[in-house]
Amino acid sequence: MSRVDLNGLRTFLAIADSGTLRSASDVLGVNPSAVSQQLKAFEDSVGTALFVRNTRSVAFTDAGKTLYNRTHNIFTEIDAALSATRRTASVASGQLRITMPYRAWQLAIAPRIAAFNTAFPDIDLDISVDEDLTDIVKGRFHAGIRLGDYLADEMIAVALTKPQTATYVATKGYLDLNGTPQTPADLSQHDCIRYRQISTGQIAPWRFIEGSAETHIDVTGNLVFNDLRSVVDAAAHGLGIGWTLRDGVEAQIASGELVEVMPDCTPDRPRFYLYYPKQLKSLSRLRAFIDHFAVGSGR
Repeated sequence: MSRVDLNGLRTFLAIADSGTLRSASDVLGVNPSAVSQQLKAFEDSVGTALFVRNTRSVAFTDAGKTLYNRTHNIFTEIDAALSATRRTASVASGQLRITMPYRAWQLAIAPRIAAFNTAFPDIDLDISVDEDLTDIVKGRFHAGIRLGDYLADEMIAVALTKPQTATYVATKGYLDLNGTPQTPADLSQHDCIRYRQISTGQIAPWRFIEGSAETHIDVTGNLVFNDLRSVVDAAAHGLGIGWTLRDGVEAQIASGELVEVMPDCTPDRPRFYLYYPKQLKSLSRLRAFIDHFAVGSGR
């Protein structure tokens, strides 16, 4: 439908509901001559007269009656749909779909999720725990959470945590048997439990600080996982040395289950960020999530 047809239909319905062209002009906020011109253009567009009219009143033609019966609720439905759309955007309720890796859930979300649920009981969180760099638009997610160097382009990003301390860990038993590496070069003599990135299929290099520079080393070992929790679990079973975020294994380090290796050589990682398309910046349930979990909101 063209703009002329849409405006003409609105004029036609205003005339039909108000009874005269003058009354319709008051409803539409235009002068009576404009109403007459719009009606004439609309009748020309549909190819038939819609009203029989004189200076005082109008009456439907058969074609006009048919059109009215089929369309008289159309703008009411449109207005109702627009109002519902505005309410959806403005009310903090409904489903909120977010993708994140396990460590983001463990470190950024889980400690404060109960308070969020209490504050916003009408928001249903649908959380997908996934190590892959998910395309949130294609996957129909409202937002994703990732470390800062893995953010998707053209997204708005909001910090959820402080920068993350990384660590390499093993069991005391493994280190007693195989020795404790003192430098990254010593890792050539060790079983290094590696992580294969799901998004690229590549094994992630291990990062170290040597002097004032950060270096990457391609280590070797018998085990490769595509899940970082499994890397830590394998290390906790004494199968080698694995990489993780320190806050995620702090309790295991404190208990002695895991031992840090070369902590002075391990570079920090970026913050966890929530990222989302700019088109959703006014979505109230997403704003509520951001306001609750963002850095500076009580963390």
